[in-house]
Amino acid sequence: MAALAGTAEADALKAHPGPYSGGLTPTPEEFVTGYNNFYEFGMEKDDPVSHAGDFHPLPWTLEISGMVKKPQHIDVGALLKSSDIEERIYRMRCVEAWSMVIPWDGIPLAKLLALAEPDSNARYVAFESVVRPSEMPGQSSAFSGISWPYVEGLRLDEAMNPLTLLAVGIYGESLPNQNGAPIRLVVPWKYGFKGIKSIQRIRLLDRQPPTTWNRLAPDEYGFYANVNPQVDHPRWSQASERVIGSKTLFGTKRQPTLMFNGYAEQVASLYKGMNLHESF
Repeated sequence: MAALAGTAEADALKAHPGPYSGGLTPTPEEFVTGYNNFYEFGMEKDDPVSHAGDFHPLPWTLEISGMVKKPQHIDVGALLKSSDIEERIYRMRCVEAWSMVIPWDGIPLAKLLALAEPDSNARYVAFESVVRPSEMPGQSSAFSGISWPYVEGLRLDEAMNPLTLLAVGIYGESLPNQNGAPIRLVVPWKYGFKGIKSIQRIRLLDRQPPTTWNRLAPDEYGFYANVNPQVDHPRWSQASERVIGSKTLFGTKRQPTLMFNGYAEQVASLYKGMNLHESF
């Protein structure tokens, strides 16, 4: 694949088909690589593809530490050559009420956490992105309002769910810079902002970690961020979504939003007994 503007040259991966693809048809690649929220490179949808060309995703070490018995320092370059990489075709739903279908290539997060042997008292997993303002112009912008690094978190049982993926590629090739190179989180039943990009550090904790958007606007962006058509964003409805890359006679297609983004069978039990209006 020829490199797009702002994209490192992609390398083919040794990915094999994984579960949960569900017969979904992927969004055309030009939309997935050209329409992004990645605020480290700017606030507009085309800023990442325009401004990510100076970012160097390799070499890269992913640290897994905290409440673990065997802290890990994983060479992501070596991971990219692994034969354990699976293709997972997942729905992706942005909190801004648009959606895509993306063929991710990655390794279940549970596999890498198992290498570190989580402590029995660990309850949460915290994620931290890289800080490189010289390569990521959005990190030196006065307009983002974000305190870097970007941080995210999951409960440990969410992180260990078989759907949760650490993606290293899309469309069979290594991640473009604007899509979170070299490694990012994919949690398909949650809104896209939970999918932290360019992850440098993962820590296991016994308490809920802060997350970037919950810290910025706690009334708008909850810790859980499960896709839920019955819980609106304070400024717009979540009942339906624009399907990026689709066209009808009347413009971009809209479709109903599915509970847990269509993955209720796999994840609804994680939230049994919880009030999903309060724990949004």
